[in-house]
Amino acid sequence: MRRSGLLGVAVARLRHDRTRAALVVLGIALATFAVVILASVGAGVMETGQAKFDQSGRDLWMTGGPVSLGAAGGGVGTGITDAHRLQADLEEREDVQTAIALAFRTVYVSNDSRRFETVIGAGAPAVDEAVSITEGRGFTDGDPHYAGGSYDGPMTREVVIDPRTAALLDVGVDDTLYVGGTPRTAAENAFRVVGVSPTFSNFLGSPTVVLHLSELQTVTGTTGTDSATLLTVDLVEGASVARAEREIQARYPEYDVRTNREQLESTLRDQAVVIASGTSLVVFAVVAGVAVTVNVLVSYVYQRRRELAALKAVGVSTRTLVAVTLLQALVLGVCGGAVGTVLAALAVPVLNAVAAALVGFEGVVSLRADVLLAGAGLAVGTSVLAGAAASARVGRLDPLELLE
Repeated sequence: MRRSGLLGVAVARLRHDRTRAALVVLGIALATFAVVILASVGAGVMETGQAKFDQSGRDLWMTGGPVSLGAAGGGVGTGITDAHRLQADLEEREDVQTAIALAFRTVYVSNDSRRFETVIGAGAPAVDEAVSITEGRGFTDGDPHYAGGSYDGPMTREVVIDPRTAALLDVGVDDTLYVGGTPRTAAENAFRVVGVSPTFSNFLGSPTVVLHLSELQTVTGTTGTDSATLLTVDLVEGASVARAEREIQARYPEYDVRTNREQLESTLRDQAVVIASGTSLVVFAVVAGVAVTVNVLVSYVYQRRRELAALKAVGVSTRTLVAVTLLQALVLGVCGGAVGTVLAALAVPVLNAVAAALVGFEGVVSLRADVLLAGAGLAVGTSVLAGAAASARVGRLDPLELLE
């Protein structure tokens, strides 16, 4: 009965000073919101990255160095050389079903050879495993321009675009698109759109155009080394991924051979500064949330010190006042935590839509129950801590000094 009475007193005091209580709840809610959103971004990036690698359907990834997006005219890493030969050698293994060499270069594209946009150009072999076509017939078989390494065979002049490029340039199947590593080269190389595919734009989060590997190398000037960004390997059913990884790594020590999970971890390590910044933001949000909550609740008690001193003077025990203060902090923490988590849950779809529009990736903010619970728990725990600090101030109140 005593506990319910104290809780009633605490709630009544908060209702009596609604404006100040609402501001405290708002401060706690904002701190909770910041922590939940930043933690959700971190979780979402990991989940999105893993999903992209899993969706690729590949067992092993071979790279020759860090994979990172370059500036206009650059690429996404070109560490693999003699890519066509390497691809053919790997496909001779009994445990390999397909090996696909992929090159990514920043290219200039235009629908009229005068006004150019920069997008990611992907070079891929003409196989279904490399490019999934959703509209149009797709590439013709083979890579005739490569011609055994002489690069003097006929160019198919075929290009597959993604939906974002189609919208950007207002082109579709059977339209003409000019593509090249420089505006001048692009103006000299007309390609016919033979299909639409979201395959690489989903993976890269950027507008893309896909050419035969040798033709992308020709229009970007990388035929001399037959360079590629990476090579993916799909094993036959039942083959041991670990064994294939060991054997291929031993055969090609100059390259890095990784599983899906290892490639994701490597990519994240290459972005250590970004990850460290994100972690710092989460830590900052937690520290700031604790500081704000403690300061607000202590200030709340300080501003009501004369009222508390009067209660103490008329016989209300210090223990009772401390208990009421702690209950007030708990109520404010529960309310602030609830408001903050609800706001975060409502904001996640909006933030995901913004992220998809800006960077092309969906689901980069992951709404997870454990993150929401952690945010709410932090709000309540911080409020209890703040309540303890405020209670210490209550215990030191001197009625005679304050009521003179």
